Amino acid sequence: MMERPRIAALVVAAGQGERAGGSLPKQYRRVGGKTVLAYAIDALSAHPAIDEIQLVIGQGHEALCAEALGDRDLPHPISGGASRRDSVLAGLAALQADIVLIHDAARPFLPGAVIDRLLAAVDRAEGAVPALAVADTLARGDSMVGEPVSRDGLFRIQTPQAFRHAAILAAHRAWNPAHDATDDAQVARAYGLSVALVEGDPALEKLTYPADFAEAERRMLVSRTGLGFDVHAFEPGDVVQLGGIAIAHERALAGHSDADVALHAIVDALLGAIGAGDIGSHFPPSDPQWRGAASGLFASHARDLVASSGGIIDHIDLTIICEAPKIGPHRAAMRARIADLLGIATGQVSVKATTTEGLGFTGRREGIAAQAVATVRAPLL
Repeated sequence: MMERPRIAALVVAAGQGERAGGSLPKQYRRVGGKTVLAYAIDALSAHPAIDEIQLVIGQGHEALCAEALGDRDLPHPISGGASRRDSVLAGLAALQADIVLIHDAARPFLPGAVIDRLLAAVDRAEGAVPALAVADTLARGDSMVGEPVSRDGLFRIQTPQAFRHAAILAAHRAWNPAHDATDDAQVARAYGLSVALVEGDPALEKLTYPADFAEAERRMLVSRTGLGFDVHAFEPGDVVQLGGIAIAHERALAGHSDADVALHAIVDALLGAIGAGDIGSHFPPSDPQWRGAASGLFASHARDLVASSGGIIDHIDLTIICEAPKIGPHRAAMRARIADLLGIATGQVSVKATTTEGLGFTGRREGIAAQAVATVRAPLL
């Protein structure tokens, strides 16, 4: 029985990505709370046929790479060269493999089915690349539209590109460094290697410009909903803290903190939307440091947790249930304060009020209840 070929993946992440904007090279930017590089590495690691992953990074990017990958167990990254081809050659020279998949980190969303098609094709050719047929109308031109160009036989080439390792290493070593190479298939064909086309995938679009990142962010986030509910009884006093503002009233609300039942419901809704427990797990009533604390601190904490998970708060819908005080005169101030605490626009906050028609503890004016629904866009957990 023939021994299974050893398959390695070479991930090229040595560029600066200046066209993407921002202060970080694009492979270290986050999309949906996770770095672009981590997506690419995880996609390759998940494929059962890949035995080894070698990473090539830019000079001085060691700390960025370590932070981007966290505790993922990979060989020590190799420092790349002045050009993409130099970086690929350095990575190829370090590998011991029969087949190599050369992949750009800037194409992070790699379907396993593409890898399957590449590996099948490299059995009948010395290389294989994923490609998508050109669907748009093409034309030559400058400031004005010129002659149309036939789409027949035109493809958009993607990565990863699969090759027999010895062949592509020889091709890179033989390439004239005075000329630029846009991809490894170009190097392979110049050396006389056969390169097969396989079906690519729209998910493999390269992240190049700011708009590409915005679209990737939109695709990676899913809508999540959290529900919060809280009640607090009345106690002697003359001010009710509600929705982040102080309202003069004949009694106050009892609680370990400032007992802002409205903000507490909102906090629980936000925590629920990102699967982060409840308010009591973050601010235990048994902890004396929270005695009398302003509930705005809790709301800010929940806001920061949403942000650190890669999430975006889209909307808050709050309902306050009480006979008194009347909420209507204070609705605008509540909306503004809640929006300020959560770092969102006032238009993203709804504050409603209702009574229980004299029924139950709120109907008997024994306390106030509140429920909140938070809509958050967050990464798949």
